[in-house]
Amino acid sequence: MPRSLWLLVIGMMVNVTGSSFLWPLNAIYIHDHLGKSLSVAGIVLMLNSAASVIGNLIGGNLYDKIGGFRSILLGIMITILSLIGMTFWHGWPLYPIFLTIIGLGAGIIVPAMFAMAGAVWKEGGRKAFNAVYIAQNFGVAVGSALGGFVASFSFDYIFLANLIMFIVFFLIAFFGYRKINIDRGNYTSVIQEKKVVKSGTKLIALLILCSGYLLCWVGYVQWQSTISTYTQEINISLGQYSMLWTINGALIVLGQPLLNPIVKRFGTNLKAPIITGIIIFMISFGIAGYASNFKGFLAAMIILTIGEMFVWPTVPTIADSLAPKGKEGFFQGIVNSTATGGRMIGPLLGGILVDLYSMSILFKVLLILLVISIVLSLIYDRPLKSKAQKQSISM
Repeated sequence: MPRSLWLLVIGMMVNVTGSSFLWPLNAIYIHDHLGKSLSVAGIVLMLNSAASVIGNLIGGNLYDKIGGFRSILLGIMITILSLIGMTFWHGWPLYPIFLTIIGLGAGIIVPAMFAMAGAVWKEGGRKAFNAVYIAQNFGVAVGSALGGFVASFSFDYIFLANLIMFIVFFLIAFFGYRKINIDRGNYTSVIQEKKVVKSGTKLIALLILCSGYLLCWVGYVQWQSTISTYTQEINISLGQYSMLWTINGALIVLGQPLLNPIVKRFGTNLKAPIITGIIIFMISFGIAGYASNFKGFLAAMIILTIGEMFVWPTVPTIADSLAPKGKEGFFQGIVNSTATGGRMIGPLLGGILVDLYSMSILFKVLLILLVISIVLSLIYDRPLKSKAQKQSISM
């Protein structure tokens, strides 16, 4: 990998390690420590994710306008200011307010990071995005493991640890990313963008793909919201729950040698890893729906992890291949805002279904959504094929 990509990988690792002190425990903190219902916890997480959606779109467009370095620094500074506030004031209602602002700042960072990764190693293709993805999950493994341990002493230390990690990330970005030079191509205005890009078949194809991607995230995020609180109700300890995410991150990092030969067999067929991953997601939720102890959820998490290893790096790879020159940030912003949209809708939908019905109903609904996701992933490139056929006929 190029040196510049290593800097991005290290920065993403530190970024996610800091965030992972907090995000797996958000629903538990709101429900158990602030005394709010699962539905209220879902609304708070929805606000955080809604702000991240806005941040993703802003960050993608800022990347195309002012470059990745300035975009990332802006996102980090917004996040640090919010974390300072949260460290001192994390009661109700300031906690959801700061959490929402953190969502905006963190949302600006991610599309710029992915767009830079694709730009500095174009010939790497999926490998560049997979490297950033591995860094994210290494951060999840370390952060969630330490987060559960620290939270067992006091949640106050969680907020401070998150703040310290983002300060480290700021230093890495400030001194490392300013030297990364990227030819972003000719930027067009937002007005031109609407006329040229939004009417294009490539954007339509991406939006179809991202619709299925969103449904995958609606299911995945249940592990951070409804499933996390459910594990507490059946006497799975906070440390054990945090360990699930540590195993998730560790498997993604250590499992790459086993996964790479399978991915190579798919070749240039990027649909295959997505469909394979979604089917594996369905198996995981099927097992989780019947789990009643830590071993059952551990098995479900391991299977879930295998599924995400196929899906998550592939979608930004497709987005990069579809993006017109100078619009890489815009397309990555769509991908990341879609994922964040799933994280926004998921906790609220899950909380309502569990509060009104039961966990078993939630798992059944998730399986239906994943079937729809498979269909959308199979047909996303039809607009491209249709356009190609029309062009061949006209010639």
